[in-house]
Amino acid sequence: MSDRDWAAQPHRRFNPLSGDWVLVSPHRLDRPWEGQVEAAAAPSVPRYDPSCYLCPGNVRANGERNPAYQGTYVFTNDFPALLPQTIQLEFSPAPYLRAQSESGTARVLCFTPRHDLTIGAMDAATVRRVVDAWAQQYAELGAMTAIAWVQIFENRGATMGASNAHPHGQIWAESHLPNEAAKETHAQQDYVRTHSACLLCSYVEDEIERGERVVYADDRVAALVPFWAAWPFEALVLPRRHVRSLDDMDDADRDAFAEVLRELTRRYDALFGVPFPYTMGLHQRPTDGEAHPQWHLHAHYYPPLLRSATIRKFMVGYEMLAQPQRDLLPEAAANRLRGQGA
Repeated sequence: MSDRDWAAQPHRRFNPLSGDWVLVSPHRLDRPWEGQVEAAAAPSVPRYDPSCYLCPGNVRANGERNPAYQGTYVFTNDFPALLPQTIQLEFSPAPYLRAQSESGTARVLCFTPRHDLTIGAMDAATVRRVVDAWAQQYAELGAMTAIAWVQIFENRGATMGASNAHPHGQIWAESHLPNEAAKETHAQQDYVRTHSACLLCSYVEDEIERGERVVYADDRVAALVPFWAAWPFEALVLPRRHVRSLDDMDDADRDAFAEVLRELTRRYDALFGVPFPYTMGLHQRPTDGEAHPQWHLHAHYYPPLLRSATIRKFMVGYEMLAQPQRDLLPEAAANRLRGQGA
């Protein structure tokens, strides 16, 4: 099938990390970005906000005062979804009625004392400190015997449920592999067993060679719109050499990783002229005591905006009941993001 056929015909694409399929319907929009494209007025954000519970020196909801931190700052979430002292219980009176205790912890990581910055607007040294803090938290939490998975993520913008505009992310660590982690663990393991190669090592080099879905890349890290993307401007950030987790990276790797994160988020912000909302999450080697040589570190970006700052994609109807669906081809989305380069 030619590129023109793909651009005109409904088809589905396979996600090898999850085992899911995505319905692609490019014929529904000849040019998905045509029509009204409007930028929402960017809010004026102060360097320091006296009412922000994440700014240095301010009092949080639980009455504790933040230190006058100068770099990154980590603290246990005041309203954590996971607790370390959970009573261990098991409930399974029938195959369809099952429950079990889940223990863990949840932390907040402030990226910078500056209230008005985003990853894309920070300098390279600041983003590198964020990457180092992620690596340190992953190693510290993952070393705990009760922790099998460390999920580092950022919800950016009120659209994605962020309760505070201060640049920050979260770290949840828990005793079992969550759904997506379990899927990716099995998928990467199966690929190694079948092909004697790392799934994402093979994939990223294939994408670099093809070029059509790559947004930005250097000799160490690439940002691309995955072939199987479900969200309009979804992206995947991948080291080009095989590293299982952030603590496998050397200094040059971390510098490159930080720079690609800056470049991708800067292009997101330039696309519609607004701070681009997204959920970003790092997926890396589970910390359940197994070696997991098949695991390849990567970051998922799931942004909801579709045609403008005020038009977003909703996963409803068919997508909730059947499978994800998109109209904008991943190749077209990557081309638009590439076009936001300096």
